[in-house]
Amino acid sequence: MNASYFLVNTLFDLYLMVVLLRLWLQLAKADFYNPFSQFVIKATHPIVGPLRKVLPSIGSLDTATLVLALLVAGAKLFILGLLAGGMYNIVSLLIGAAFVVLKEALSLMFWVLIIRALLSWVSQGQNPIEMVMHQLTEPFLAPIRRILPPMGGLDLSVLVAIIALQFIQILIQDLVRGF
Repeated sequence: MNASYFLVNTLFDLYLMVVLLRLWLQLAKADFYNPFSQFVIKATHPIVGPLRKVLPSIGSLDTATLVLALLVAGAKLFILGLLAGGMYNIVSLLIGAAFVVLKEALSLMFWVLIIRALLSWVSQGQNPIEMVMHQLTEPFLAPIRRILPPMGGLDLSVLVAIIALQFIQILIQDLVRGF
């Protein structure tokens, strides 16, 4: 039971992160010709492509990708519920899927910030993945840098962003437990 729960949870979380990366790449207007971006597009296009014919974008928000993220999160909750022997009603499944998407989005932002920080220590700036990580995280880090400039050659904006993300995650967990 634990092994199957772990496997289902991990597989759905990984695919959900790829779907959320696609949404984030589109919102950040990142380079879609980058090899990393191409992987994300190719991994999600078989489902997002047909959904786009039914669900048009709203401004810069790709609703088809957002709906796919909610569907993946809902399927994860449904399958995990079946493995545990429980059942969900549709309302709790939709609310749970929204919270799973939010939790995974914050987790994804955390890991992208960590990867960007690690790459900044070892890379010389020519790595295509580092370029995409920069495009994804710079909208969050630039305002922090305006308030807290680099001190002694150290850029603390990533640390401040990670602390803020952790605070938001804990706050959301406390709010969810309250219901």
